[in-house]
Amino acid sequence: MAFQGKKFINDPNDAVTEFIEGLVETYPGLQYLDGFPEVKVVLRADVSSATNDKVAVISGGGSGHEPAQAGYVGEGMLTAAICGDVFASPPVDSILAGVRAVTGHAGCLLIVTNYTGDRLNFGLAAEQAKSEGFKVEMVIVGDDCALPPPRGIAGRRGLAGTILVHKVAGAAAASGLSLTDVAAAAKHASEMVGTMGVALSVCTLPGQVTSDRLGPGKMELGLGIHGEPGAAVADLQPVDVVVSHVLQQILSPETNYVPITRGSRVVLMINGLGATPIMELMIAAGKAVYRLQLEHGLAVDRVYTGSFMTSLDMSGFSISVMKAEQEILRWLDAATKAPYWPVGVDGNHPPAKIPVPIPPSRSTKNDESSSRPQHLSPQGHILEAAIEAAATATINIKDSLNEWDSKVGDGDCGSTMFRGATAILEDMKKHYPLNDDAETVNEIGSSIRRVMGGTSGILYNIFFKAAYAHLKANNNSVVTPVQWADALDAAIAAVSKYGGASAGYRTLLDALIPASSVLKERLRAGDDPVNAFVLSSQAALDGAESTKHMQAQAGRSTYVSGEILLLVPDPGAMAAASWYRAAALAVQDKCRAS
Repeated sequence: MAFQGKKFINDPNDAVTEFIEGLVETYPGLQYLDGFPEVKVVLRADVSSATNDKVAVISGGGSGHEPAQAGYVGEGMLTAAICGDVFASPPVDSILAGVRAVTGHAGCLLIVTNYTGDRLNFGLAAEQAKSEGFKVEMVIVGDDCALPPPRGIAGRRGLAGTILVHKVAGAAAASGLSLTDVAAAAKHASEMVGTMGVALSVCTLPGQVTSDRLGPGKMELGLGIHGEPGAAVADLQPVDVVVSHVLQQILSPETNYVPITRGSRVVLMINGLGATPIMELMIAAGKAVYRLQLEHGLAVDRVYTGSFMTSLDMSGFSISVMKAEQEILRWLDAATKAPYWPVGVDGNHPPAKIPVPIPPSRSTKNDESSSRPQHLSPQGHILEAAIEAAATATINIKDSLNEWDSKVGDGDCGSTMFRGATAILEDMKKHYPLNDDAETVNEIGSSIRRVMGGTSGILYNIFFKAAYAHLKANNNSVVTPVQWADALDAAIAAVSKYGGASAGYRTLLDALIPASSVLKERLRAGDDPVNAFVLSSQAALDGAESTKHMQAQAGRSTYVSGEILLLVPDPGAMAAASWYRAAALAVQDKCRAS
């Protein structure tokens, strides 16, 4: 069912004018022509027809494609942009006003996307301007690669590749080239680029209803930038598959859209169509580079990712591939003050991947302390059993933790703890120096830091790093029970310091604080250390269960009503109690067996 599209606008008829007003207020280097409602022209504030001694580069078209074209007005790119109403070609008078405002004796180049209305209106304006004595050239850009080569006169549509042509022409003009040479550079650039778009939704025009053309689970391939139907509708596929299909279409030797062959160097543009998150665009960019290199044998010299030529609020993206000749790269890298050109992209591209730095403490360790020893000491066997039991218990309680967390948090406590526990088990088999208690605790913290996200991950990393720092100060590979108890106390203090929680806040500390208290108390009383460990683990379980009766004062549970909190214990506390209890029982079993 179609429904009225929701927009943050006033009168739909005023949307383009009000957009321009906001644009020039945001970027002081821009101005607009004021006088007639139908004249919507954005121009450089530092240029006029009386002072401009270089070729003026002018483009434009229907609005709704922002930041195109007005966002590319600035030194080194466009001199002016002519804005039509949404998806409507600007009128001749508006184009002429722009030409008259910025064109000096060097003349002007009109860059026009290949749509009938744009060609006709810009063409008529060009002829009128010539009759007034202006030197004018026009380059039409048609970079669409979605449809078979047309049989009629319409030609290929102008899409996001036009922005690359703007940059080449603007840089050529800024360098002082003649109108003939600037036009030649722009025309050549337009012949080097191909584009194809895909979308998950249709855009909504201001004041109109939203189309329901695309149903659930569907995507559209090869669509234009005005909401018109694409070449095909297909089932939604992973972005890797979509990117592969689009690149095959652009680079197909059968259609010969672009003169790019294996071994060529190329420029890649991933263009969001208005409602596509940067995350998704970056995923597409990474996959496109990989496939261009591996499948098509191309070297990717530049990657531009962002929203360059949109279609209002369309969810989708387009891919443009341009042959990267040295002169084209020079024009693309040239300086510009156009507010929406990605100035951070140039030819200085170090390797995308570098090794993860090794912490200084690890890099200076000897071989024995930086890898799993071939033969475990009795203490090493006990430590291994405790770690394995603690991690396994955490893995086994994953679903319960997630269920509890879904009621009082964001539902991922079990999954987060699962990732940490799994990494600990895997890393222990490879490089935990189990004969060295302190260094093993340090490695546990490193495993957690590598895979556990969110608050739980950082708190546990703090916990184990603080314990390690305390144990390392003793400078003994084998730690005494009292030293273990003191390390636990130091770890709890660090978590409380940086996390802000303490006893009674309904957190993991409500399991660990009682455990620490009992452990220290039993050791001071001369109790057997293993028995003290087991008794303290029961205190951890009791403390975790008691969180049902606490009002949360930390974490996401603080937003949950007390009635709901009464139904379940704190997931973080239960997780801590579970691994602590499992470790204690494993130590007990190992000591009895020996």
